[in-house]
Amino acid sequence: MRQTLFAPLTIAGISHHTASVPEIEEFRFADEDVFLTEAREWFKGVALLQTCNRVEVIVHGEPDILVEFLESRGRSQFRLYQDKEALSHLLELAAGIDSLIIGEDQILGQLRRTLTKSEELGVASPILTLCINKAIHTGSEVRRRTGINNGAISVGSAAVLLAEEQLHTLEGKRILILGSGEMGVLVTQALAAKQLSAIYVANRTLDRARVLAHKIDGTAVPMDDLYRYLALSDVVICCTAAPHPVIRAKDVSEAMKGRTWPLDGEVKPIIIVDIAQPRDVEEEVGKIDGVCLFTIDDLRQVNDTTAQLRQEAATHARAFLEEELDQFIKQYNRRAADETLATLHTWAETVRVRERDRAFARLQGYDDHAREIVEDLTRALTRKLLADVTMSIRFCAERGEITLAEELVSAIIRGEGLCSRK
Repeated sequence: MRQTLFAPLTIAGISHHTASVPEIEEFRFADEDVFLTEAREWFKGVALLQTCNRVEVIVHGEPDILVEFLESRGRSQFRLYQDKEALSHLLELAAGIDSLIIGEDQILGQLRRTLTKSEELGVASPILTLCINKAIHTGSEVRRRTGINNGAISVGSAAVLLAEEQLHTLEGKRILILGSGEMGVLVTQALAAKQLSAIYVANRTLDRARVLAHKIDGTAVPMDDLYRYLALSDVVICCTAAPHPVIRAKDVSEAMKGRTWPLDGEVKPIIIVDIAQPRDVEEEVGKIDGVCLFTIDDLRQVNDTTAQLRQEAATHARAFLEEELDQFIKQYNRRAADETLATLHTWAETVRVRERDRAFARLQGYDDHAREIVEDLTRALTRKLLADVTMSIRFCAERGEITLAEELVSAIIRGEGLCSRK
């Protein structure tokens, strides 16, 4: 069976596979609403997935137009996926195969929020909605069938493991978490059994910090006191959604003056793990004496004892996704055919109404009952006359035979005969 798509789907992406944290940060779109609204003028549907280690622009549209659109906004050096490859990439993305931490579950929620955002702004076409929902469903099924997420860690828990490797143990340590969103929750979950001396939660909204701190018997910290608690901590994990750095080199340098070992005067080291995107910590912070700064790039080196098991599960997952891809293409093409069918059915309805009105004009003294009978009769005839051709067009769509489907519609609407086919 041919693997042609009935309508174009294109994804332009940049991720941890080929780009560093600064490169991903530079590629990001600060105002998602503005980006999506502008993109809607170029494409039938558009969605924007932005996480800590990737940016993916998904459009119901042609690849050359997407390239032109992104380049007009100063974006380049991205990977382009189109048609069947785009559908396959979307499935692998949702399955967690393409994630920094193989099998992580967070991507499913991120895809749901991506679709919700597009739908709220009115920029999600039926094709795009189908694609993302299908990917989410398949991603959930992959996890159920293969256990690819068994023992998998999130980016948040990987940050905790990295800190633990650096200090050998977190027992008795003080931890400051900057940010109380989804990533902050994942970090606190990973810290639950670490027997910490103290855990602080700082957030722009103090009430949200209090909610998270209450769950873990921690202490909520006002942002005004951020650097005082930073100086008290052994580890700082940053994961806010702020569009600009929250921890600045000048303030950290000042706070570090209070971190000295007794007698010898050496600075007591502090570990800062920045897993936010855009970054929460200014790059210059890593140059300050006593500060060990880590970013998402460093998480790739985390020693994950379950990685081999999940790699094996990923192999089984890919086999399942290959089978699903054929069904996905059929679903995609059936949905894509709706636009062609809409043209046909709109034409048929116009003809039906015209002939119905002519019949009414010839009738004398008809009542509402007679009018209802004629209305029902013309609707039933139209449905029956279009039933076979509708099935034929959907069958053509499933096979990716765009030209033949268009010729069928053309033959009916314009009275044109089908061209001879080899």
